[in-house]
Amino acid sequence: MANPRRDQEYLGIDSSVLVPYLVPEHPDHKATKLLAEEYHAVNPTVLHETYHTSVFKLRREPEETVRVLLDYMNLALCIPVSSVTVERGLKIALKHSLGGRDALILASFLLSREVKALVTMDKSLLSLEEIRLGKKVLKIISPARL
Repeated sequence: MANPRRDQEYLGIDSSVLVPYLVPEHPDHKATKLLAEEYHAVNPTVLHETYHTSVFKLRREPEETVRVLLDYMNLALCIPVSSVTVERGLKIALKHSLGGRDALILASFLLSREVKALVTMDKSLLSLEEIRLGKKVLKIISPARL
């Protein structure tokens, strides 16, 4: 699983990738296996979306899902969401015609010095290719490009 380290470059992971990464029987699990060699970053939105998808769509056991997510949190860089992140996310949503959750995820990774790219399977996010905040450029890539 992911390894947290200071002074490392991290890949921001969204729930479209985290779900198949953590659920071995998911049809896209093989596409996410290379992530095990990378450092991961997530935020609370991604973790909660992963819980929701795992429990309510994939019908996984809630207790097991919580255990897996808490174990994963100990290995990944968890980026907090602040009012600054929310403000930036709203501006990103407006500028790029994105939904609020996607914009909040992008904002948290853009505001983090450690995150170099967002790994996603979301076609609307992949179509952006990259997003900028000042001098910071966040690449948006699919797991196939790892």
